[in-house]
Amino acid sequence: MIWKLHKAIQVIHHGGVIAYPTEAVWGVGCDPDNETALLRLLAMKQRDWRKGLILISGCVGHFAELLEGLNRNQQQTIRASWPGHVTWVVPDPGRYSELVRGSFPTVAIRVTKHPLVAALTRQLDSPIISTSANPAAFPPARNRLKARCYFRDLVDHYLAGPLGGEQQPSQIRDAISGRVIRS
Repeated sequence: MIWKLHKAIQVIHHGGVIAYPTEAVWGVGCDPDNETALLRLLAMKQRDWRKGLILISGCVGHFAELLEGLNRNQQQTIRASWPGHVTWVVPDPGRYSELVRGSFPTVAIRVTKHPLVAALTRQLDSPIISTSANPAAFPPARNRLKARCYFRDLVDHYLAGPLGGEQQPSQIRDAISGRVIRS
């Protein structure tokens, strides 16, 4: 699998945008610390930056700094749901730019159970942005062909692989209140 990830890793390191399968839909992503890549991704999706973006990783440790601001019960609840199909909105202590946070003082994070994306982020030693592979107001791509139809050459690399078997995008929950934001 490592050879399969090599091109995607190079593209991300060079400020590119990739498309890849997640648990339920195809996603597009980039380096969350690369402003140029973030602006490109937002433009291709025609997505308002104020909405914020999700960070995804295969490693809980990539989010350690963000989890430190939560109490023990909140941390245990989050860790018990990972790896899994739950995205948590947590306070951001200033680690991420507003292009990632949107107009919020929080950031959305998930430790994925998708083996390909988990391996990619472990090899990168960093989370990546994960937002559905579709322009605003269009249904998310459920396969690579649909992602290509939406974005063609705007995406620098399409990482081949199957979806993870979920029927819906991840549930999004608030880490402080436990409230479900999106089911």
